[in-house]
Amino acid sequence: MKYLFTIIVFSLFSSLVAQDRAEVFFEFDRYDLNPSEQQKLETWITENPKAEVTAVYGYCDRIGTLNYNDSLSLRRAQAVTEFLRSRNTVFASNFTLKGYGESFPMSRNHWENRKVALWYNSGKPIIEKPKSELSEKVKKAVVGDKIKLDNINFYNMSDQIVANSAAKLKELLAVMRDNPNLKIQVQGHICCQTVREKDYSYVSTMRAKAIYEYLIRNGIAKERLSYKGFGVSRPIHPIPEKTDREADENRRVEIEVVGIDS
Repeated sequence: MKYLFTIIVFSLFSSLVAQDRAEVFFEFDRYDLNPSEQQKLETWITENPKAEVTAVYGYCDRIGTLNYNDSLSLRRAQAVTEFLRSRNTVFASNFTLKGYGESFPMSRNHWENRKVALWYNSGKPIIEKPKSELSEKVKKAVVGDKIKLDNINFYNMSDQIVANSAAKLKELLAVMRDNPNLKIQVQGHICCQTVREKDYSYVSTMRAKAIYEYLIRNGIAKERLSYKGFGVSRPIHPIPEKTDREADENRRVEIEVVGIDS
């Protein structure tokens, strides 16, 4: 038998609280709680003294008629509700109780379908993660704005992304997913090259393409993306650079906002 929890988020009086789900399971064709499942509920009550139950839903496997299973699932939900009320558990004013019978997405394992799902407000606040710096910049951006992708690094003269850049790539991916109307061009730049040296501008194109392909591999539509390498044609600092810091700032990848469809 299992004791499962799922967490979702909902708004209550303009504050965020956690709503959780606990599940208890039943023996075949029974609606009474066996001792082990009773103990799970006792443990849940002890561990969640501030919980407020919002819903109790009963379920069945496919064995039996639809009407019989509807009735059995409702009895299971009622049995759990009565057990909780006998322990003075708090119920929400809009509490709902329902039996779904076999009308729900089922597991292949019959015993996993013979259950009751208990939804409750835990009373524990959810701490929102602060928006990333990139997300905030994109939020304020207009078409034509360029945003530098900090801490996305490549091996020397290569389009191979250094492993410690993974977090920043995921941040960019999250921004693209969170802003489905955003269209960007990924732009690569290199440093240090003078006109007398061999032309390495192709490296900037390769690096921009590497990020472009990463986004496509992770589900971003190619219609929202393009890429271009500028070599050393758009340096932040004059070339040759005077310091390592200037070289680092010239050697960069940016995104340009090219569309924000409504």
